[in-house]
Amino acid sequence: MKRATVAVLKTKPATVLDDYARLAELAGMRAALAPGKTTILKDNISWHLPFLSSNTSPWQLEGAIRALRAAGLNDLVAVHNDTVVTDPDRGQKFNKLEPLYRRYGITERFNCKPNDLKWVTYAPKARMRVLSRIFPEGIEVPEFFAGKNIVHLPTVKCHVYTTTTGAMKNAFGGLLHTRRHYTHSWIHETLVDLLAIQKELHPGLFAFMDGTICGNGPGPRTLIPVEKDYILASADQVAIDAVAAKMMGFDPLRIGYIRMAHDDGLGCGDPRDIEVVGEDISNVNFHFHVGNNLASLVGDACWFGPLKGIQKLLFRTPLVYLFVFASYFYHDYLWWPLKGKRVQQALAKTSQWAKLFAEYDGDAKT
Repeated sequence: MKRATVAVLKTKPATVLDDYARLAELAGMRAALAPGKTTILKDNISWHLPFLSSNTSPWQLEGAIRALRAAGLNDLVAVHNDTVVTDPDRGQKFNKLEPLYRRYGITERFNCKPNDLKWVTYAPKARMRVLSRIFPEGIEVPEFFAGKNIVHLPTVKCHVYTTTTGAMKNAFGGLLHTRRHYTHSWIHETLVDLLAIQKELHPGLFAFMDGTICGNGPGPRTLIPVEKDYILASADQVAIDAVAAKMMGFDPLRIGYIRMAHDDGLGCGDPRDIEVVGEDISNVNFHFHVGNNLASLVGDACWFGPLKGIQKLLFRTPLVYLFVFASYFYHDYLWWPLKGKRVQQALAKTSQWAKLFAEYDGDAKT
């Protein structure tokens, strides 16, 4: 007996918005989200620069909005990550999400930082694997999240620390406070704890995952974009991540956060127990690999390697700002102008999705 359902469709620019509507029906979105409740659109801005495969795509956001409105979920608000190396305001602009919020009248938009949202101490009912130990003074979450549905909008891509990143990882930039970097050495356990908290906070959870252009290599930013034309959806955050991981060529149960969430009963991470509806993906394998970049090599040494023993000195003192600056400088002022921008320019000449991106309103200079 199958324990979870994940909808997967092949799509193309001419039909993608209608395909998102069909995807929502196949994945049981209406039943997954509480009627009459405010619904949070939680986009995934891994990088404020317009690097396709790294961020929520405009057609993904528009497809989700239209599907939610068609289901009678009209009270929509938007919440964005706010990390030390990603600017959510620039991200909305450069990735062409901001014009869609205006077009569909979504006027309430928040960044996950103290001056936008009130943070309160939360005592989870579920057993925490690591968060209670990392934050003994109390786990802080946005008060705004309680009692609202949430719809995650990740992309199909690799991640240097978690192998893959998707629906579960999308909560990391929104549900944890600015000290979320304290958790990196225990990132897999942290994602499991966050899913347990989400299940207590939100009356409904759902995810639309965009794989029209997927991200291979050392993500979530320095990726190799690969056009694959898939979109996915599910009410089970573990299952959708497991199916995406399998499509990318990884064994989901060998990825820590998926296996632990499965073991804790937070969702289904075993592909044998997941019903995939829509497309037959039994023979799909992207043969993706993760690899490293300069930033991840430094991070590996600090979070998991020989410098782990002094990470409190490195990341809980003003020394942390050196790492913040180094990451920002590497990604925005070295990798982007020397490689990333050229990759996107080349993609614009060959990819149907890059051409669709160019047609969306709100083009901005980078």
